[in-house]
Amino acid sequence: MPSTAPEPTEDFTPDAIVVGAGLAGLVAAHELVLAGRRVLVLDQENRANLGGQAFWSLGGLFVVDSPEQRRMGIKDSYELALQDWLGSAGFDREDEDRMGREWAKAYVRFATDEKRNYLHALGLRFTPLVGWAERGGGLAGGHGNSVPRFHLTWGTGPEVLRVFRDPVLAGEAKGLVRFAFRHRVDELIVDDGAVTGVRGSVLAPSDTERGQASNRDVVGEFTFEAPAVLVSSGGIGHAHDLIRRNWPTERLGPCPEHMISGVPAYVDGRMLGISEVAGAALVNRDRMWHYTEGIHNWDPIWPDHAIRIIPGPSSLWFDANGNRMPAPCFPGFDTNETMRQILSTGHDYSWFVLNQSIIEKEFALSGSEQNPDITGKDLKFTVRSRLAKGAPGPVEAFKQHGVDFVVAESLAELVDGMNEISRGPRLDVAALEHQIVGRDREVANSFSKDAQVTAINSARKYLGDKVRVVKPHRILDPAHGPLIAVRLNVLTRKTLGGLQTDLDSQVLRPDGSVFPGLYAAGEVAGFGGGGVHGYNALEGTFLGGCIFSGRAAGRAIARRKP
Repeated sequence: MPSTAPEPTEDFTPDAIVVGAGLAGLVAAHELVLAGRRVLVLDQENRANLGGQAFWSLGGLFVVDSPEQRRMGIKDSYELALQDWLGSAGFDREDEDRMGREWAKAYVRFATDEKRNYLHALGLRFTPLVGWAERGGGLAGGHGNSVPRFHLTWGTGPEVLRVFRDPVLAGEAKGLVRFAFRHRVDELIVDDGAVTGVRGSVLAPSDTERGQASNRDVVGEFTFEAPAVLVSSGGIGHAHDLIRRNWPTERLGPCPEHMISGVPAYVDGRMLGISEVAGAALVNRDRMWHYTEGIHNWDPIWPDHAIRIIPGPSSLWFDANGNRMPAPCFPGFDTNETMRQILSTGHDYSWFVLNQSIIEKEFALSGSEQNPDITGKDLKFTVRSRLAKGAPGPVEAFKQHGVDFVVAESLAELVDGMNEISRGPRLDVAALEHQIVGRDREVANSFSKDAQVTAINSARKYLGDKVRVVKPHRILDPAHGPLIAVRLNVLTRKTLGGLQTDLDSQVLRPDGSVFPGLYAAGEVAGFGGGGVHGYNALEGTFLGGCIFSGRAAGRAIARRKP
């Protein structure tokens, strides 16, 4: 087939090719533009999808010892953050984790010393309250954040994207950047042991809106060459077949039969296999980060569109059999341990049971489109919506329209509704009531033997949680009704393994040697090194990983001789 691609050979000879126009690719392109280098950016989607998954994110960023933390009375340090990171990562593979360990140390140092200033200089700002995500399993040296580190971007994901997109678009206007959308890379060109370019298919034009699935009709072919190729194409979050093939059954339990997707359909993982065929080292492919609090989007944008509930700590969590989840499987504490508990029942879903007081104060939804006030950087709207009586508008919409929500005035009526949407065993109202009443008796004092109640009381000592976490009360108290149940599904999201890279984001071969000409950044590289997170993530680390690895790649390529 004839090529219909814009030819870069005469008027535009690139110094680098970037495969994937997501956040990591844009950060690298930004750094290359700063160095005066010419960049060709390829993406299989149309221009409407520029920035990829970052656009849909909540915009949380892991930062250590920040002014925002200090204003909240939080004492943080590189040493404490690294202790948390390494305790969460659990690195235990000599070869596959070799670079992940080095990336972890470098990333935590970046998050402590440079990250905030680097982003601040680009115009990015944070909201004043620092969130406490992924609180972990209860031991100082184990998994979890010892202190709040989740810095929410004022403007959410689109703003994180904007501060890199705008200078890259300025580079396009100056002739330093050329985009080739609807160009799908099918092969890395290897000549004399080095990557020297890419080959692929030109896809038919598509006018779909951002996030919507597009056609895969091939109308042409292309070949582009450059002395450096950066792969920044994302992970396998929507490729359920790849997720099932790599699922760590021994570690997490059987792969869920029913999964919903927290990322668009174009997150297909193709470049992982293509890079491996070319000779790259692909490591830690069994490490993933999927969420247990997924709900079906009642107004979907992409196929199987899922939204994650970001809960406060007060909802009661029950497995599919109606048994209350043990510590540390509380909302917001330990994602992978909770996944193990859920799947150990032989079912792939669980339940939140809460009431109106809890949903009004503690429920947030992940995603820029689910937080229009912060995404729009509308201060008046934000104050009004967050302080208004009732649940936030997007949460209320899910409560009214979401297929996973049950609302009732009595527990018996609630359990009837839960059984109507159950994909497994029928729940017994007496058994559920026994457990809820037992927990409710524990809130009469400011102390308790119930670990979740104790955790709630502890959380409210932190100002950032005191304004978000509802005061402990009886779930079954009619004054706090109606009662609400939410069926929680497994939401696919992040790939924690990937192409193994050195600290310059240069891809390595299986024998540990550098693969000349090939770089990788973002999720396709396990956010750096082929697995900077190890087995667990501390949240707010995915966008930051794209930024850090994309920056490293861009600067390393820029240092190459033209």
